[in-house]
Amino acid sequence: MSTHQYVMTQDDRASRLAGARLLYVTSAQYSAEWASAPHIHDCAELFFVTGGQGCLRMQDASVPVAAGDLIVVNAGVPHTEVSQTKDPMEYIVLGVAGLETLSGALGYTVMHGFSQQRQVSVCLDMLIAEASTPQSGHTAICQDLLHIILQLLLRNREMGLLPVTRAAKGSRECNLVKRYIDDHFKENITLDQLAEIAHLNKYYLSHAFQREYGVSPIRYMTGRRIEESRFLLAETDHSLSHIAQVLGFSSLSYFSQCFRRVEGVSPKEYRQRQRSEPRK
Repeated sequence: MSTHQYVMTQDDRASRLAGARLLYVTSAQYSAEWASAPHIHDCAELFFVTGGQGCLRMQDASVPVAAGDLIVVNAGVPHTEVSQTKDPMEYIVLGVAGLETLSGALGYTVMHGFSQQRQVSVCLDMLIAEASTPQSGHTAICQDLLHIILQLLLRNREMGLLPVTRAAKGSRECNLVKRYIDDHFKENITLDQLAEIAHLNKYYLSHAFQREYGVSPIRYMTGRRIEESRFLLAETDHSLSHIAQVLGFSSLSYFSQCFRRVEGVSPKEYRQRQRSEPRK
């Protein structure tokens, strides 16, 4: 008799992505009704191209893909899939919360072929089978299959997968952008400028900032301007046009529009109310 015993060693990577959670799984094949409109998601997406050829359009970039390729797209990054008509593309997509790819400003990672494809393919087939015909315990099984797939992918050194934690939501880049807006909100600031400062894709920055502070970078800047305008309206005799110009609004009408949206009254009405109320 021959006996083999294998002792399990501790692997820190095994728990690194333990918080990743499967939200949905999609199996798609090209057809005449294929919709290729750019869209974003609140979670990361893992595209496993299982057949055919096509491309993944990411803002200004178009990435050719074929069977055997894997694309990981971070949350908040606009993208769309386009198939070749002669060789229709097929793919399986996993929507995963608590996960992102370490991809710098791009917001996505592409692997043209990767090791462990056979094992991953088996897991994907099992996952589709469990999700399409739900039975008792299918959610737990699908979640376990996701973790197996992620651990297999981590064996590829170039696959930089990271957990998204609460600490990540208060990222250094978002804090940097917030501080910059606080110091320069009176200037003409665009989302492109903020993205360049943070060295992030502007769509990814907008999504991350919204996730962290509950408001987009531009809305936050407008809020800071409105906050300052309340003081100027109540404490100075500057004209409304002057206040709008000083605070970086493109016009008096846009200032009035933004102010009314936040305060519920026009700047002129706000000033009149403040001056009619007795000083404490």
